[in-house]
Amino acid sequence: MKEGNKMEKQFLYRHLIILFVFLFSLKLNAQIINGADLLFSENLNLISGKKVGVVCNHTSLLADGKHLVDALLDQNNVSVKSIFTPEHGFKGSAEAGELIDYKKNLYKDVPIISLYGKDRKPSKENLKDVDVLIFDIQDVGARFYTYISTMYYVLESAGENNIPVIILDRPNPIGGNYVDGTVLDPNYKSFVGIAEIPITHGMTIGELAKYFVGEKLVPNWKNVSLNVISCKNWKREIPDRFYSKWNSPSPNINSLETALVYPGTCLLEGTNISEGRGTRFPFLQIGAPFFKSEDIIEKLNLLKVDGAEFQPVSFIPEGITEMATNPKFEGKTCFGIKIKIIDPNKFESVKFGVKLLFVLTKLYGSKVKFSESSFDRLAGTNILRQQINNKMKPDKIFASWQKELTKFNKIKNQYLLY
Repeated sequence: MKEGNKMEKQFLYRHLIILFVFLFSLKLNAQIINGADLLFSENLNLISGKKVGVVCNHTSLLADGKHLVDALLDQNNVSVKSIFTPEHGFKGSAEAGELIDYKKNLYKDVPIISLYGKDRKPSKENLKDVDVLIFDIQDVGARFYTYISTMYYVLESAGENNIPVIILDRPNPIGGNYVDGTVLDPNYKSFVGIAEIPITHGMTIGELAKYFVGEKLVPNWKNVSLNVISCKNWKREIPDRFYSKWNSPSPNINSLETALVYPGTCLLEGTNISEGRGTRFPFLQIGAPFFKSEDIIEKLNLLKVDGAEFQPVSFIPEGITEMATNPKFEGKTCFGIKIKIIDPNKFESVKFGVKLLFVLTKLYGSKVKFSESSFDRLAGTNILRQQINNKMKPDKIFASWQKELTKFNKIKNQYLLY
């Protein structure tokens, strides 16, 4: 009998362990629920009986594929008064930098107002019939990606006009732990550098909104009534499973792999080197007619870039509708590298961008030219360009921004939601 009881206990323990592992696995793989879905399932009281303005684009989708505006229009006790759109427009198809003027265009009788045309923030006239503003746009986690600048100006306008703001949060696709690069010098504040944060900030749009207001970076911050509806089941990781169906937030960020590389290779926009615009692999491949792929790969491998592999490539940039007009070296054969991410959690895009520029300036000297104003706006400082031109080694460059990063991390931690 004792032997039988012992076997029964062992059997029970084994099955309890299996059950625990199964339940833990379910928790780890629980579906991420965005703030947009939670607005309707748990927070409708925030907009019930209200006239709303919606800051959105093509990424503002619910889990069932319905657009946020359509879901709001289906509510009997909610009135949608206006739609505000960022760079790339309501459909996300306008080319980078293309100013948009909808000229009284409507979506299902709701006026669409561009915040990337003559105006960068909602005017008092735009908001005269609005009780609350809802912001729901997928960001990519880089300081110079302009959707967070639009959010900054929406918060500013909300403060000026005493209108509450609801941020419907979404995960940071490049992860919530990767914080790197130069912290913006306020002297270089621009639409591609709206606040004193690093190139990769490791925050969601909801966390950034809290940071902008909490750190008094937004004018009239005292008057900003901010409510962030957090995601569920996101733990700051790079959500591969969630992004298996990538919805490009803009024409040239056309894959999750591109988003992972973008914070580093976007710096090339401030140089005469092709960042891959005018091809189907923008930011994933770079080149110039005078490059030799093998030399670049050899030098990069000596610098030990974790999480990525490099392949030799040649390409001919050309004008592509909605992606590139007059790209660098249009019609000319460029030689360079294509970047393949093999471990997203080890790849550090900003450090890679600096290592790449270090290698290119070492190999090609004065053939690599900087557009000083453009590069410095992206870098958020003129120091990085000077360091690269002075042939400073990458590790010393990284060390030079560490003090500011440490300070930023300490402050930002109080605004984290996950």
